[in-house]
Amino acid sequence: MILAPIKTVGVIGAGPMGNGIAQCFATAGYEVTLNDISKDALDRAAATIEKNLYRMVARSKVGPEEMECSLQNISLTNEIDSVGGCDLVIEAATENEEVKSQIFDALGQSLEPHTILATNTSSISMTRLARRTDRSEKFMGVHFMNLVPVIKLVELIHGIATSKDTFESMSFTIKQLGKTIATAEDFPVFIVNRLLISMINESVYALYEGVGGVASIDSSLKLGANLPMGPLELGDFIGPDTCLAIMTTLHNGFSDTKYRPCPLLVKYVEAGWLGRKSGRGFYDYSSEKPVPTR
Repeated sequence: MILAPIKTVGVIGAGPMGNGIAQCFATAGYEVTLNDISKDALDRAAATIEKNLYRMVARSKVGPEEMECSLQNISLTNEIDSVGGCDLVIEAATENEEVKSQIFDALGQSLEPHTILATNTSSISMTRLARRTDRSEKFMGVHFMNLVPVIKLVELIHGIATSKDTFESMSFTIKQLGKTIATAEDFPVFIVNRLLISMINESVYALYEGVGGVASIDSSLKLGANLPMGPLELGDFIGPDTCLAIMTTLHNGFSDTKYRPCPLLVKYVEAGWLGRKSGRGFYDYSSEKPVPTR
């Protein structure tokens, strides 16, 4: 049996994932409260959402009235208690277990008894996170992909205690966003990142071992496997630091050497070469056209 329909959604974290999630729910007609401790982050999120919606209007994907309605559906707040009354709360903060746990602690008693609590984690154990809450049966993973408004897939992850009603309610709600669902069990980094980041890590190994340079590896996968983006280009888009964190989670979770992070990936992170966000990774982004660094 599906629980009472979800009408209001709280999103914690106004970064690229959080503002994308907020936009998707707002355009689907949900009332959204977007929370972040930083006012600057909230202001950037609002500007990003408005820019994205203007782009959708220009492409005739939504009308001007729909855009205005979507913007009106979103409210911004620095107070985490403000999301407590929502039917669904999605934590979309940085991929750090302690930070996420602190958020769940801060929510405290502000959550309503019926509220479903979800996390957008891409790698952390759902069952372990659920222990930091007062509602393990109403807690689960809802893993949106970057870029959230564009990518159609959402992974839904069971914790060991997640109730059937919670999962069905979340499934129904995510489908209202026009997304396709993949169901994953609570194993390290779930489905998409287990396969995707492993491919990126293996591509870094190919670079490390001198099998090919950055341009050769990326063009081989783009043209030979018909991928829209080369694996090292994608690694820069995701961030080598994020890739390393996910590979470390896989390696620790399975104790299998096939998931050992490539030493070159470690060196890039140690050097601060974090891809597009730092201006240098497998490519140098200081000029108009990215240039391979190896």
